[in-house]
Formats: sequence, C-alpha cells, structure tokens
Amino acid sequence: MSEKPDKDSQTEDASEKKISDAVEKGNVPFSRETALFASLLGILAVLTFFVINPVRVLTTELTHFLDDPAGFKLENAEDAVALAWGVLIMLGQLLLPAVLVLGAAGLAASLFQNTPRLVLDRIQPKFSRVSPVAGWGRIFGTQGHIEFGKSTFKFLAISIIVGFLLYSEQGRVMNAMYSEPLLLPSVMLSLATRLVSAVCVSTIVLVALDLVWARLKWRTDLKMSKQEVKDEHKQAEGDPLVKARMRSLAQQRARQRMISAVPKATLVIANPTHYAIALYYDRQKGGAPLVVAKGADLIALKIREIAERCSIPVIEDKPLARAMYDAIEVDQWIPADFYKPVAKILYFIYSRGSNAPAK
Repeated sequence: MSEKPDKDSQTEDASEKKISDAVEKGNVPFSRETALFASLLGILAVLTFFVINPVRVLTTELTHFLDDPAGFKLENAEDAVALAWGVLIMLGQLLLPAVLVLGAAGLAASLFQNTPRLVLDRIQPKFSRVSPVAGWGRIFGTQGHIEFGKSTFKFLAISIIVGFLLYSEQGRVMNAMYSEPLLLPSVMLSLATRLVSAVCVSTIVLVALDLVWARLKWRTDLKMSKQEVKDEHKQAEGDPLVKARMRSLAQQRARQRMISAVPKATLVIANPTHYAIALYYDRQKGGAPLVVAKGADLIALKIREIAERCSIPVIEDKPLARAMYDAIEVDQWIPADFYKPVAKILYFIYSRGSNAPAK
C-alpha cells in the first residue's frame, strides 16, 4: 500500500514545526519563472552594457583577418598558439561579463525567494526522481497541466513579440543586408536588445503569478490531517496518558514519603476524619512547628491510624485542621497566624506529660 498521505484528509494548515522541518530539509517554495526572468534581465544587462565594445573589437579583428589573412604570422606552432590565445582573450572579454552577470542574476533570484542553505539530502539520488510512474504523474498531474499552460503562454507571447518586432524592423533588416558588414553586428545587437526587453515586459505578469502559485502550492502540500496535528501535539506536549501516569506515580511516591514521616511527628491535628495535619516540634531547638504530613479523607484516616499506633497525640480541632490544611503545604513551617492556637495545643500536651491521644 502507498504510504503517501491522503490529500482529502489534509485539511489543516501546516504547523510552525512542520514548516520549520520542511525548510531545514530544503523543501522551500521556488518559482522557476522568477529564476528565468532574472536570467532574461541579466541577458538584457549584458546586451546593454557589456557587449558593445567587445563586439566592436572582435568584429574589427575578424575583418582584418578576412581582409588580409596573410598579415597574420603563422609560420610555426608558436605563431598558431599565439593567435589562438589572442582569439581566446577576445572571446573571454566578450563572454566573461555575461557569465558573471548571469550567475549573479541566478543567485539574486534564489536569494529573493528563500534564504540559501546547504541540504545534502536534496542532492542524494532517489528512485522517485527517475521512476517512470512518478514522472508520468508529474507530467499529467495538476503540476504538469500548470507547467504546460505556462509554456504555452510563453511560446505564444514570444512568438507574437518576435513577429511584431520583425515586421516592424523588416525594412531596417533588409537595408542592413546591403550596408557595410561592420554595421550588421550593431543592428543584430539592437534587435536582440529590443526582443529581450519585450519578452521581459510580457512575462512580468506570468512571473508574479508563478511566484504566488509556488508559495500557495507549497503551503497546500504541507497541509496536515487532523491525526497528524494530534500526533505532533503529543510529541510536543507529551502523551496525556503518559503524563497523567507519571503525575500519578509522582503523587504516589510523595504520599509514601509523607506517610513514612508520620511516626516522627509530635502531634496530629484532626477534623476528626476528614482532615489530618501531622506536626513536628523540637522543644529543645524551639522555632515554629514543621508540617510533616497532611491529608484528607482516606489519607487523613491513615495518618490518624499511624499516629495512634505510635502513641502520637491526636487533637481534634475542626476549624484549625481545616484552616491549616488549606494554608500549609508539607515540609513547610506553620505561618505566624497559627502560632497561638498550636502553642496552646503544645502547652496542653506537655503539661499533661503524656503521649496518649487527646480529645
């Protein structure tokens, strides 16, 4: 069975985590038309600023070579190498600016769309990239239809532009055929510049639409199903069942530690079965009594049971027990508000000189 997610079930917008993971893996929105438009602008810049002078120099040198081939020294291999180097240098002066500008245009197009990052996974070979089935799906799927529409639009636009341009310049082209050969490169350069400019203008709308479409499609492809949202929430926040189990275990361990501390208590204040607070007081050190255990209902009964088994005085004071239960936590010293009533109880216990439970 296919492991691809069901598109119909992917109704939820992608979470920030999924978007971040996709970006880290190199899955980012990218418009090919934007990169192509940047290349066209680069070609236009090259034709406008960097081609005129090198073309003139190259044309002049070729004219000299065609008019007077014997004027070039070719007596041995060294002369041939020197001539070849001269031609290569002229070609380099012509082509190097074009290469640099086109490379900068492609880099600018990528930087405009996304922050560059190195993702080795994107260059690893994958069978899906050469799979005939996957390729067939890309060709005849939604994306294939869109690419076909864009290609058709570009073909028609460029064809119309070239037709109008050649029709409007046919007189100039015909005159160039009967003019000096040195004027022909300038005519061709002018026509090429106008053609590239017209193509750039005609494809601006297509580039803008493709840029928006690339991002919308990327967001659509990243959509999640409700189950995926739940699973991600569980991973981020933790499984509620596991968290509840861990919280239950923590509470159970805390109760066990608290119950084990009851035998060292000095007295227990109860109400009479609903609440119980066990206090420890060191008469030699003084200070405030320490709460070593507290509980309600069954835990309160357990505290009273241990206290009676260990001959720890149990004092029943309903208002005091309820107030202390709500205001004090285990392993805390009692607040000053309870000093006076607790001091009376301690005085009562020590004055009796007995550890028997008291009512």
